[in-house]
Amino acid sequence: MKTYFLSFLFISFSIVAQNPIEATFVSETIFKAETLVAVDNFKSIYYTNNDVFYKKNDTKTISYNNLQLGTITTANAFNSLKINLFYKDFNTAIILDNRLAVIFKIDFNNIQPYKNVSYISTGNDNTLWLFNQDTQQLEVYDYKNNITQAKSLPVKSNVLDMKSNYNYCWLLTDRYLLTYNYFGTMISKIENQGFTSLDESDENIILRKENTLFYIKKNTETIIPIDLPNLLINQFSLTNETLYIYNSETLKQFQLKTN
Repeated sequence: MKTYFLSFLFISFSIVAQNPIEATFVSETIFKAETLVAVDNFKSIYYTNNDVFYKKNDTKTISYNNLQLGTITTANAFNSLKINLFYKDFNTAIILDNRLAVIFKIDFNNIQPYKNVSYISTGNDNTLWLFNQDTQQLEVYDYKNNITQAKSLPVKSNVLDMKSNYNYCWLLTDRYLLTYNYFGTMISKIENQGFTSLDESDENIILRKENTLFYIKKNTETIIPIDLPNLLINQFSLTNETLYIYNSETLKQFQLKTN
């Protein structure tokens, strides 16, 4: 693994010296939501409005809401068969199927030992990646069997965002972008140079810094700017090499040329 100093030099140079990734405009759709969650391979759009979670495609829109749990803190539709919603105020997660019917409810307040959770994301099988705020550790948690399968070492900086797939989890902190494998082992560490949020698809990463997006290709640490027109970026989502950008009024689709 590269040392911190070499990584810092390499990444600083990469942002400046790399040719930007070309983003070709594809389409624009009128769209209204509080939060864009994701767009899947079948062009279904997942989003929230007034603490209601929606799934919309060309033929219908379905929804899920839970007034007792209040505000949806985060939603994750990486696995459309096991969508997870997190209600931080009640320290509770809900797992939904592709029809937005409840599969499982996880009340972390009633779990022993108690878990004070600040972030969750999709894991493999019946697991979630979760960040335990009290221990400052990333955990792989089997919610059906109430077993913590793996833990990271404590994270020594504030977590800003978290994304995952079945095998890896990415923690964006105020100091670093950290990558962990399914055993809770940190496998890469990149200095955060002002990034505030991220998304992931096929282990490729999109990072946002103010009104600019950057790309990290799978199995690399090179941060490459994305060449986009001057537009407002409120939220974004990456699906394969398709980038969606939401500006509170329209949803724009771009095709990335990453090779």
